Amino acid sequence: MSDRIVIAGREFRSRLFVGTGKYRGNQEMARCHEASGAEVVTVAVRRVNLNDRGKESLLDYLDRSKYFLLPNTAACYTADEAIRTARLGREAGLSDWVKLEVIGDERTLFPDNAGLLEATRVLVKEGFTVLPYTNDDLINARRLVDAGAAAVMPLGAPIGSGLGIQNLNNLRIIRERITEVPLIVDAGVGTASDVAVAMELGYDGVLLNTAIAAADDSVRMAEAMKHACLAGRLAYLAGRMPKKMYATASSPMEGVVR
Repeated sequence: MSDRIVIAGREFRSRLFVGTGKYRGNQEMARCHEASGAEVVTVAVRRVNLNDRGKESLLDYLDRSKYFLLPNTAACYTADEAIRTARLGREAGLSDWVKLEVIGDERTLFPDNAGLLEATRVLVKEGFTVLPYTNDDLINARRLVDAGAAAVMPLGAPIGSGLGIQNLNNLRIIRERITEVPLIVDAGVGTASDVAVAMELGYDGVLLNTAIAAADDSVRMAEAMKHACLAGRLAYLAGRMPKKMYATASSPMEGVVR
């Protein structure tokens, strides 16, 4: 496909973003990344050994000439904690981009909206390119854009749940009302059809991890996600037919000799 996703002036061919957690091993992770066709790979700063570079690290399995690393602040429960983690990732040379997570509840892993907004404002002022993970809430998404977020990443369902998109209407509203920055569905994807649905809604991309890592055949699922992302995007660009209450013959009767 010729259309690209552009975030903060940087262009990517693939609209599928993938993670690095929960795989059975680093070699399997690398094969899945290749099969997915993704260019952006998220890395939890807290999972990277930044002190002893002599030990094996998942970074050893990420070719930075092929993948753009997006550090994330996973497992941070306060704005201050997330800010410190983002700074640590930048100081370690990972990136000055950050997928910002400020978690508000341990069981659901739903975001803390107030903390997320506070951290976004601070990090934007410090020169970070901030991509916040948020609820499917138009008001908070708008506030994040106003705070300088380079993209907004509303959830489809709780992290790692595999439930698929649970509130289509909320995501439609966010897509309709926010057009200044890219929107990326993040969290809750379970299978390829979930990716297609998100893309058909007009979202600019999808970020997922567990759906690939926890599949019986992770490499095949990664490839399925790649095709679903492409199919959903093409369907959105094509424009679906209108829905109708009653049937319309596929072969019109006009001109038929009886």
